[in-house]
Amino acid sequence: MDGTQVKERRRTATHVARPAKVQEVETLRQRLGQAAAAILTDFRGLNVREIAQLRSKLREAGVEYKVVKNTLLQRAAQSVGVQGLAPLLQGPTAVAFSRTDPVGPAKLLLEYIRQMRKLEIKGGVVEGRVVTADQIKRLADLPSRPQLLSLALGTMKSPLVGLVGVLTGLQRNLVYALDQIRQQRESTA
Repeated sequence: MDGTQVKERRRTATHVARPAKVQEVETLRQRLGQAAAAILTDFRGLNVREIAQLRSKLREAGVEYKVVKNTLLQRAAQSVGVQGLAPLLQGPTAVAFSRTDPVGPAKLLLEYIRQMRKLEIKGGVVEGRVVTADQIKRLADLPSRPQLLSLALGTMKSPLVGLVGVLTGLQRNLVYALDQIRQQRESTA
């Protein structure tokens, strides 16, 4: 075998995807495709117990926290059409995937960072768009989804309550006026 054949053999051997990696990319692709938010973190400095505690807190909120390989996450992101994730994929990476609420995991991660001072947010993907760490922090300042829904409901309910008050007030005034007319007729009769 000459040098060219050896190089070709090495090149093709390194480009053959292992089934485990293919499965991992597919799993990440599904999670990214279904996620309302995927927040990337650098978990250096956390020990196994601390990561388990963080996972437990996030799991209670319906968020999955997973350590990932950067190259596999990049492939998964490209397959679902997410562009611009590469600059965030430096160093060790773990991702918090949330299917429903992008605000909840951001709040939980920032709360954990304030307590432990070990975790760092790199950025993330929210509704299919790559966002920076600063944008994730601003997202955490927003009210949660249930709070926003209750605010919206209260805003919609307020004019209806006023309308009902006006309509019942008109009926009440009509009844009051009719009662006064009745009293006047009784007193004159």
